[in-house]
Amino acid sequence: MTKAYIKAMDYYLPQKILTNEDLVVVFPEWDVDKITEKVGISKRHIVSENETATDLAVQAAERLFAQGINKEDIDFVLLCTQSPDYFLPTSACIIQDRLGLSKNVGALDFNQGCSGFVYGLSLAKGLIAANIAKNVLLLTAETYTKRLHPQDKGNRSIFGDAAAAVLVSTNGFAEIGEFSLGSDGSGAEHLIMKTGAARFPEKANAVEFDEAGNPISSDYIRMNGSAIFAFTLKHVPMLVSSVLEKNGIEQKDVDLFLFHQANQYMLDFLRKKLKIDENNFYVYLSEVGNTVSSTIPIALCEAVKDGSLQKGVNAMLVGFGVGLSWGGCMLRLEGNTI
Repeated sequence: MTKAYIKAMDYYLPQKILTNEDLVVVFPEWDVDKITEKVGISKRHIVSENETATDLAVQAAERLFAQGINKEDIDFVLLCTQSPDYFLPTSACIIQDRLGLSKNVGALDFNQGCSGFVYGLSLAKGLIAANIAKNVLLLTAETYTKRLHPQDKGNRSIFGDAAAAVLVSTNGFAEIGEFSLGSDGSGAEHLIMKTGAARFPEKANAVEFDEAGNPISSDYIRMNGSAIFAFTLKHVPMLVSSVLEKNGIEQKDVDLFLFHQANQYMLDFLRKKLKIDENNFYVYLSEVGNTVSSTIPIALCEAVKDGSLQKGVNAMLVGFGVGLSWGGCMLRLEGNTI
């Protein structure tokens, strides 16, 4: 079977920045230190009114090509987003045209959130293993901030917008190992935006506030934080064990863990629960926030830059969240990045 590798990667952040100081102006009952301590985020990048996930994905891809990647080599485009430009057509087809890629490339969107990058790697690896493609452009792009209620101080302190571009190929610096994937749709309502699609096409135009003053509305993203936390504590340890088993290794063989960068509190709790040494647990959250499907590829890029990811390193990627869904895999660093 043809092996699949990560060959190159990059990411793009929108220009507008929302700092903790900005949030305190809107929510004076908070202070800057409290936000930083609670979620581990100092600032997040926010799209402008007319900027979409497709725009971000195009920018991320162009940054990737600027590394010396030949556009003509791309033969498939995968876009992970829950913020498409339109119900139809697929945004990946639009991206093919905007990037000036060959008309002989396959292109599709898949609607996945926090586990989306790992799922995307599995799809890309499958395309290569089946000899359908040799160079897959895997894009992740999200603009959750457009779907947050202005008074939702919890989610506004967490989420930021971003896009990442990763080239998965028949050769590269990191071999993609075996996967473990899972889902539990019974928990769908724990992280959901109800209106606007086929089940509830019309806006509810109604909002209530809970005891903590958080808005509850079907027209905006609603997250049941305690339920998501409980789901994570239950499934992530089992996921890590499954990834280890499928790759025939033990936890001590993993040099670096890169989890979905949900928030600092959750990451700290998971690290301690799994008894992972702090030096082997990568966090890149403070400067960008939770960028949904782009958190892991952004962390990968930064880990390469600071030397945490280098030749000989075994890294485990772990995604989890909306769906509910989860996925993990191993990367084996076999060479240096381009």
